[in-house]
Amino acid sequence: MNEFFTWQALSTYAGACLATYMITELIKDISLFKNISARIVSYIIAFLLLMFSYAFTTGLNFEVVALCLVNAFVVAFASNGAFDALNVLKEKGK
Repeated sequence: MNEFFTWQALSTYAGACLATYMITELIKDISLFKNISARIVSYIIAFLLLMFSYAFTTGLNFEVVALCLVNAFVVAFASNGAFDALNVLKEKGK
């Protein structure tokens, strides 16, 4: 594999979840996003990632945008759950 992410990889469940988790962690403490819940930020990131990944691979139409709105919930919930699970493990280790 010569690339970390491809647009096709970002359109998969695992790719979108991982990228959403990492980007949310990176930007959630920026002052622009500090007053917004990290869960909302992760939904917006998931939606944008899915939209861009489909725009650059299969193209966008009404059906794809509608599915991206729904799938962004699934991706955001999964990435938030991964974050919560890691925090529980971290707390158990203390």
